[in-house]
Amino acid sequence: MLGFYSRTLIALAVALALSLMAWPWHGPLGTALAFIALLLLILAFHVRQLGKLHAWLKNPTMEQVPESFGTWEAVYHRLYQMVRTQFRSQQKLSSALDRFISAGEAMPDGVVVLNEKDRIEWCNPVAMRHFGLDRRQDIGQQISYLVRNPDFVEYLHALDYAHPLNFRPSRSQELLLSVQLVPFDSTRKLLISRDITQLEKVQTVLRDFVANVSHELRTPLTVIGGFLETLLDLEHPDPAATTRYMRLMLDQAKRMQRIVEDLLILSRLENGQNQSRDEPVNIPQMLQSIFADAQTISADRHHITLDLATEFHVLGNRDELYSAFSNLVSNAIRYTPEGGDIRLVWKTENRRAVFSVTDTGIGIDPQHIPRLTERFYRVDKGRSRDTGGTGLGLAIVKHILLRHHATLEIQSQPGMGSCFQACFPPDRLAVQAASPAMIAKP
Repeated sequence: MLGFYSRTLIALAVALALSLMAWPWHGPLGTALAFIALLLLILAFHVRQLGKLHAWLKNPTMEQVPESFGTWEAVYHRLYQMVRTQFRSQQKLSSALDRFISAGEAMPDGVVVLNEKDRIEWCNPVAMRHFGLDRRQDIGQQISYLVRNPDFVEYLHALDYAHPLNFRPSRSQELLLSVQLVPFDSTRKLLISRDITQLEKVQTVLRDFVANVSHELRTPLTVIGGFLETLLDLEHPDPAATTRYMRLMLDQAKRMQRIVEDLLILSRLENGQNQSRDEPVNIPQMLQSIFADAQTISADRHHITLDLATEFHVLGNRDELYSAFSNLVSNAIRYTPEGGDIRLVWKTENRRAVFSVTDTGIGIDPQHIPRLTERFYRVDKGRSRDTGGTGLGLAIVKHILLRHHATLEIQSQPGMGSCFQACFPPDRLAVQAASPAMIAKP
């Protein structure tokens, strides 16, 4: 500010010096009038500069900062420096805000910025999907008016920052959200939401798996333990009865062994162990072998046909594919009443190679189909155990097909039979058909 006062004093001194120059010709009165005239000119100059400053303040921009000379040159230069510094700070803040918004937009979780009255200041697209918000219309609205869930409203008012809340939005009962409040300044807070629907399903499957495997192993162990206690209590055991008990215990022991073996197979498939190099597998030849095995298992109780409509081979592991196809065929035999029809087909469809097993068995209610490939999932627990299944066959089929980039498609109706199809994409096909279709019948 010293420069400003210095320039002002210099201007007054110059005005006084010019006025004194008129003293020899005009005397004291003329000198005084000249000095007053110069002061008025200086005042008019300052008034004009104040007008320019006032006009600029109505719409301040760095490009239109006024220019002048003398005292006001220093003022405008300082003003320009301040405006430029402010502009740079504003740019930095704007850039930081843009980065924050971009980060919020890209986050996989929902983010809602709430003010001290729980009114929405901003939200990202994920939060809009989770809570059914519209960013164009709902900014400024209280979130408790838009998310009408009693548990959520209670959590919001409790200001519980330490623990999340799990709840299902009223607009979508299939969606399970985990929400948590996070304060980030004296008045505002973030509402973070995460979709844990799939996680809950995984946890449900895990709980069911532990309960089911415990039950599956407990049943044969109970039978074996009961027979052993009976044999120990007999003072003079009957050889025929002892032999019968031993056979029953052996059957239960073999059942546990099958369960353990299937669990080990599933574990190996899920962990990707023993990944062998893909080789062309002669599917028609393999199906001929499976067809012969199926006839042996059926013992002429079913009418089984094999239709080889193509000779495509598949890139993969022969043992795994044999296990998957055999599981589908054995299930058809197991759940098709005596005298029923079972049709095995190897064909091409929509550029895919498809192995289908169609039966006229008991069928499956459509509500059970999405869960059929879960471990130990049974539509009818008692009946499936009576047939000797472990409850792991379709889970093994699913994982084998996944390793071969294939899919399992299921169609069924109660009392009308079922159709299970293993569908292989074009990139898994190795050899194109070169001869007419083959049809094998019993």
